[in-house]
Amino acid sequence: MSFFNCNRGELTPGTIQGNPLHGLCEKVCIQVKKVFDACIQQVQEDDLTITLSNFMPSNPAFPLTFVSARSITTRGIVTNLTVTRLPERPRFARVRALVNIPMEVIYVDANNVEGRADAVIGITVDVILTVPHQSIIPYEVEAVVSAICPEGTPAGNFQMNVTACITIIIKITIETELLVPSYGYCCIPECEEFSENICSSFFELPLYPQSE
Repeated sequence: MSFFNCNRGELTPGTIQGNPLHGLCEKVCIQVKKVFDACIQQVQEDDLTITLSNFMPSNPAFPLTFVSARSITTRGIVTNLTVTRLPERPRFARVRALVNIPMEVIYVDANNVEGRADAVIGITVDVILTVPHQSIIPYEVEAVVSAICPEGTPAGNFQMNVTACITIIIKITIETELLVPSYGYCCIPECEEFSENICSSFFELPLYPQSE
């Protein structure tokens, strides 16, 4: 079984039935990453030039034919970060950064051998977000990323011109100890093991013939 296919009780995740205060039993200090603000950008970049490296297999026969490309992680690399507070909006700041997105590029070389290579797409973000005031534990600017390149053409032996569909979520976060209300520990149900049940009809037979 699992949380969502067993008979749910008060100590399993799911929708709350009745009074949400029923069953609350303690205040719990949990270590979590608190998100103070976040925003999403979705862009299409046309004729974007990316540089290929770390070919597998090595030394492909050029020219390469583009097949596809997609991001290999959801964590973008934030560089060249500047945060400028807005005097007319005290809780807000202008957040500028270059977000690098690691990519995997699939290609076919001149000998019709399929291979892969690494690449990076760099996207500049310039947004306004709520930024907490100075504290002992500093805030971080994080980027959650996802990108695919449905089209691409060679632009020299080690470069491709691609069309990229990019999603970036910029977040202001701090690792915190947060106090939250709790219903106590989860009750973990036993696992439901997968089975093809090939023998089920045989095992359901009686051990001995039944009297008529």
